[in-house]
Amino acid sequence: MNVVKLLSLVGHVYIEQGCFNSMNNRHVTSKFCRNILLVGLASAGLTACNQPPEIQKIEGFAQGTSYHISYWTSKDVDKETIEKQFQTKLDSIDKELSTYRDDSYISRFNEKTDTNWQPASKDFIHLIDLARVINRDTQGCYDPTVSPLFQLWGFQKGTLEVPTAAQISKVKKQMGLDKIQVDHTGMRVRKVLPHVQLDFSSMGEGYTINKLSKILESDGIHNYLVEFGGDMKIRGHKPKGQKWRVAIERPIPLEDGVKPYKIVTINDEKGVTLNTSGTYHHSFDKDGKEYAHILDPRTGTPVTHDLSSATVFSDDPEIGDAWATAMLCLGPKVGKAVALRKNLEVFFIRGTDKDAKSFSSEALSKSQRISFDQGEAK
Repeated sequence: MNVVKLLSLVGHVYIEQGCFNSMNNRHVTSKFCRNILLVGLASAGLTACNQPPEIQKIEGFAQGTSYHISYWTSKDVDKETIEKQFQTKLDSIDKELSTYRDDSYISRFNEKTDTNWQPASKDFIHLIDLARVINRDTQGCYDPTVSPLFQLWGFQKGTLEVPTAAQISKVKKQMGLDKIQVDHTGMRVRKVLPHVQLDFSSMGEGYTINKLSKILESDGIHNYLVEFGGDMKIRGHKPKGQKWRVAIERPIPLEDGVKPYKIVTINDEKGVTLNTSGTYHHSFDKDGKEYAHILDPRTGTPVTHDLSSATVFSDDPEIGDAWATAMLCLGPKVGKAVALRKNLEVFFIRGTDKDAKSFSSEALSKSQRISFDQGEAK
């Protein structure tokens, strides 16, 4: 899975319920490199009948990343049953959307070099439709057909190869959502050009979070924090009524670990999602020139702006995931303008480490559903 979000952004959120005791979990995929720090989600055990329910935790590894789910309920819900439901859903997502599995639906779709119609699931068509909307709203900056560009630049292999303008032009001719056709009535899709490829990793975490959250809610659980690959959906509150708190990662080099930058309190109990993309963990140096590990599909080349991180707060983790990716392509100036036009709640960070400067979109500045602690986290 690789798309515009192919870089190392992760870990960008911290779960906080006390002091920051870190657990660093790293992985590298062709999509990006992610550090996830989870902090003290332990809760007091039930020592008396008037004690609140304790927080239950489910953790695992899927789609090349880790996930951590915390929830609580006063109902009699079997944790093992929930874990099995999660695993069944994760396996199903993998079989449909994993570009690392040759037998997945998307891999078989990409492998085909004809323009025949192929049956597709409702979810697969939904992701195409959603991608079209954001592709249009970003004038092509968001594009889930960009995978061949990453292959051309060598980002997937971890060895940068600076291509020629002619090579870039050739690959770009095989890109574009206009080269994918959808028949909504017949529930089928086809390629207009045989070699176009799809990759939904830029909204994969958000899509998965959506599915796992729905499992919890179908089981009557409405107080939870679902974190997958660093992105999150948070609903309700903690057992004693306290608000959930998380943090946005400080943009520092990967070897320096993971540190909080801004502490965020979740005020809206109906549910808020946080999706972060960033450029600061992963870049390449070639002949003395540094290249960001994120490509602009419109130019076919790495971005050159100084936006190091963008966190999108929204109601839908799929949409937030895609927009966070798009912001890293658009850059701070255009990204802020697009956020204003689309009424998006976005937290931007420019620069890295001690030189990092942050600002919020107008919609986020006016938002009441989250609040930032004053100053930077130390």
